[in-house]
Amino acid sequence: MLEEYKEKLRKMGYEGFYPWEDPPGTYYGWHTHTEDEVRLVLEGFITIGTEEGTYTLGPGDLLEVKAGTRHWAKTETGVKYLCASKRSV
Repeated sequence: MLEEYKEKLRKMGYEGFYPWEDPPGTYYGWHTHTEDEVRLVLEGFITIGTEEGTYTLGPGDLLEVKAGTRHWAKTETGVKYLCASKRSV
């Protein structure tokens, strides 16, 4: 399944894949990235907030966050996800 997810993200223009894991209770305050970022959840749940809304992601869900977008993230359950980035156009 992981290779299928990577292929899906490649088709969306993402590269530099790396798995990441956050334990229960992890919180990242408001921040930005210099490149477009994607998070594709493998296990658990994560909530990501932007100035436009709040999104709760579970297994198989993904969220793209464009470069420069202020956002925060937290997990109550713990989460494993696949990360990747691409340069903004």
